[in-house]
Amino acid sequence: MYASAEAWREVDAYFVDTLVPEDGALVSARRSGARTTMPQAEVAPNQGKLLALLCQIAGADRVLEFGTLAGYSTVWLARAVGAKGHVTSLELEEGNAAVARENLERAGVADRVDVIVGPAAESARRLVEDGTQPYGFVFIDADKPSNPEYLRAALALTRPGGVIVIDNVVRDGAVTDASSPDGRVQGVRTVLADISRDERLEATAIQTVGSKGWDGFTIIRRTG
Repeated sequence: MYASAEAWREVDAYFVDTLVPEDGALVSARRSGARTTMPQAEVAPNQGKLLALLCQIAGADRVLEFGTLAGYSTVWLARAVGAKGHVTSLELEEGNAAVARENLERAGVADRVDVIVGPAAESARRLVEDGTQPYGFVFIDADKPSNPEYLRAALALTRPGGVIVIDNVVRDGAVTDASSPDGRVQGVRTVLADISRDERLEATAIQTVGSKGWDGFTIIRRTG
């Protein structure tokens, strides 16, 4: 987790208290991140709400998520698709998936979520091979060096009109360093270059500051 200035945390707290109150299930899911392999890596509450709103604005009733951890963002997305919708979340570690399933049960959305355990690229490949029904919204928030591969999988599993969101694209400003030896930075830079060259995609990136430090999202719409 990146360093977060006190003022950023205070503003986030104000926005959350005013606009995005968490219920007990969300609070439990967020706190249970401490039991996963990446504590405090989940999105902030206001970011979770943003994902849910983008999903609803896109009219998506099927969501694909790369990276489950404790299932905090998964709960937000499962609630966004509604009782007749579906979320498929891909998680590498069984221990994390077990925590997430507890949280999904507590939130009352377990019946609309499948958590698939294993390397996300392999899981996504199986979804493609199985002819899975296209997803309307994809959230990519797993290991950053694999971002280009995850984008290719997302494109194989969506259709025109689909929305794809990639998290952690600013990396405390390191994204501008073309010579960075950090594979996570290079994974972000490569996927951004791939997006810019793909005529089927239109995209923008936004920087965020707050309780999660200085980072940001890339928001993509598939047009073809």
